[in-house]
Amino acid sequence: MQGRDVLQAATGAATTGAKIKLMVPAAALFFVLLLVLGVLGGGATSQAYADACGDRGQPGSEFPTGSGSPGNPGQNPGGDFRKQQIANAKIIDSVAEENGLPGRASLIALMTALQESTLINLSYGHLDSIGLFQQRPSQGWGTRDQIMDPVYSAGMFFLGAPSGSPRGLTDIRGWQTMPMGLAAQAVQASAYPTLYAGQESAARQIAADAGIDLDRPGTAGPPSGTPSGDGAPGPSGQPADPQECYTGGGTPSTPGAPFHDGAAGWPSVVENPRSTKDAIEWAKTEAATGTGRWYRLCLAFVARTYGWSYSGVELAIGHYREMPPEMKHDKDRTPPPGALMYWDTGVPAGHVALYLGDGKVASNDILRPGYIDVVPATDIETKWGATYLGWAPPYFPKGG
Repeated sequence: MQGRDVLQAATGAATTGAKIKLMVPAAALFFVLLLVLGVLGGGATSQAYADACGDRGQPGSEFPTGSGSPGNPGQNPGGDFRKQQIANAKIIDSVAEENGLPGRASLIALMTALQESTLINLSYGHLDSIGLFQQRPSQGWGTRDQIMDPVYSAGMFFLGAPSGSPRGLTDIRGWQTMPMGLAAQAVQASAYPTLYAGQESAARQIAADAGIDLDRPGTAGPPSGTPSGDGAPGPSGQPADPQECYTGGGTPSTPGAPFHDGAAGWPSVVENPRSTKDAIEWAKTEAATGTGRWYRLCLAFVARTYGWSYSGVELAIGHYREMPPEMKHDKDRTPPPGALMYWDTGVPAGHVALYLGDGKVASNDILRPGYIDVVPATDIETKWGATYLGWAPPYFPKGG
């Protein structure tokens, strides 16, 4: 049975032009893994973190905790969350292997799913985006129930629709040799095309943990593919609405321009359990000796540096948006040590880090997922493609 016949059988429509086999054992493997490991993407009722102005990868945007508290189980990549990632990685690879695709195809798919959903089968996302690859029913990727089946969604990522729109990876001419980030973008048509490449290292680590052979050669014949020029995305999918992200004011700054220490003091209303000096020292100590508990918990981290158990705000961009206007310093590159710095990374959570002085920040998920590291503040622009929004005092009026 041809791969696209299987996908079309799920939709109840006739199919033509199927190219690669998608075998039943992959579906059986999915259900076994679902029962044994509990691969559940639903259950959350707040706004999806895949819908956030923290791209779905690094630097880490906020999980929807509701309070910014780091105490939520399952958000540390070393716990059940990691087990779900590994189980989903195995499902994706099994679909690729059953279709005769090489390990490179699995790697591209893992990079894509990490960027889109952190490899968790989400039942929510931006607009109607759902699933491992945040595919949209309204854009022809299938019904909601179909997309929530990882076997089906992986098949659609690899094969696309029978009509050729939306396109799958094997529809992209030259996908086997083009840069993997570009291949992922050609399928996903993201508004932020450079982010997939940044997931390669994490994808390789998960593949190693899952026992996936990324050097596996393919057995399928070369697909005819849909002419795609240089791999530019076609009409499938739509970018996030930029109006949903905070743009702020101020004069746009030059990405990568140095940050210099400012001397502004905090307004009298800014009162925290921990002083600015102690907050900076606490952050440095966490970077040097802390455990990996801060995976995608940027706002929770900066709140904790100032002695709060939780921030009281769900997302980093929400925290900056709610900041009193007189406290916002849009685009200003002279933050005082101890200030909170904010970035728009593409979709509504964003990223926030603690400014330490001398152009450096303490930030989660930059060098090591879940850990805090001290890095140049410019790295978040130059290495991760984020847009600097500005800085504000460490003001947590809803903290507790």
